[in-house]
This record gives sequence, structure tokens and C-alpha cells, in this order.
Amino acid sequence: MSKLEEFKTRISYQSLLLAGFALLASALLGFADYNTRDVIKLRMEEDLRASLAEVIPANIYNNNVLEDIVIVSSKDDKLGADETSVYMARMDGKVSAVSFRLQALGGYSGAISLIMGVDKEGNVLGVRVISHAETPGLGDKIEVSKSGWILNFNGYSLDNLSVDQWAVKKDGGKFDQFSGATITPRAIVNAVHQGLEFFKQHQAELLAA
Repeated sequence: MSKLEEFKTRISYQSLLLAGFALLASALLGFADYNTRDVIKLRMEEDLRASLAEVIPANIYNNNVLEDIVIVSSKDDKLGADETSVYMARMDGKVSAVSFRLQALGGYSGAISLIMGVDKEGNVLGVRVISHAETPGLGDKIEVSKSGWILNFNGYSLDNLSVDQWAVKKDGGKFDQFSGATITPRAIVNAVHQGLEFFKQHQAELLAA
């Protein structure tokens, strides 16, 4: 056996070889992260801008909603986060509407991520599903591309529906459930109601921001 072949059998050689590969892999991952970070950030901003455009009509604001943010403590508001970024829509400096993300925690297959827009009086301007893992063909009717069900929240508020009406019809409320999939719409209705409660709780703070 040559000295090189003998050296290759040593644990120290194999350890150095393994460390070398690990270092090379880390360097490649770091290089890839550095070169894609800006692109990923840009795509995320585009997605958020598109979502905001769906829940706040463009004719009621003239500021940059994406960059006009107020951070609100939501630890006790059951939105799925301790702090919530509220996107402020303003017309000539005055608040006309807000938008924020929230989680519907009671979905059939886990939490459902939503974004909703609310005007300054507390009326729903729009609600959209950002992501979910609900059953295709049943629970995915919450997507606006699959059905118009999510549009039924538009115009409703805590003032024009009673607490009992903020439920699916199977539970005595206002909103339709899906055949064979009551859990998903029930979770969405509860979340939207909770979102309106969050706005009411912080309405004065947000309108004065």
C-alpha cells in the first residue's frame, strides 16, 4: 500500500474531506442566497401589492399602501400573530381604509392565511385567501378563482350583522357553507369576524395614525 493510500484510510483524512465538502456546500448555499435575495423580495412585494389591490379599491387612496405601515399589537386579537402589520390607505393624507393579514385557525387542514380590507367605518371591502391546504374540490372554493363565495363578505360589518349572523347557515348564521365541507367556510367566517373585531378595537388608533 502506498503512503497516499495509507493516508486516505486515516480518520483525520476522512474528517478533513468531509469538512471540505461541508464548507463548499455552505459557500454555495450562501452564494445562492445572496444572489436570489433581492429577486425573492421583489416577487413577495409584487404578490402583496396584488393582494392589497384586490381588497382595497384603487380609487379610494393615493398613497403608497405597501410602504405605509402601522404595527399594531394583536397578541389578544386571535389573528394568529402577536403583532400585525396594518397597511394604511390614505386619500390626500386622510385614512380611507386599512388592510391586514390574519389566520383562520380552524381550517380542516390547518391554518388558512387571509388578507382583508376594511374601510374607515368598519365595512369589509374585500377578503382573499393567500394560502391554504384545504381539500381540492371541497374546501378550495374559498379561492376567488374557484367560486365567488369569498366575495359575500363585501359590505358587511359588525353594525349590519348581529353576532349570531356571523356564522354559516348550518350554525344559524348568514353565510353559505359548502356541501360536504362546512369546517372550512366556518373557519373563514369566524376569522373575518375576528378581523372586524380587531379593527374596532384599534379603530381610533389607526384612524389617527
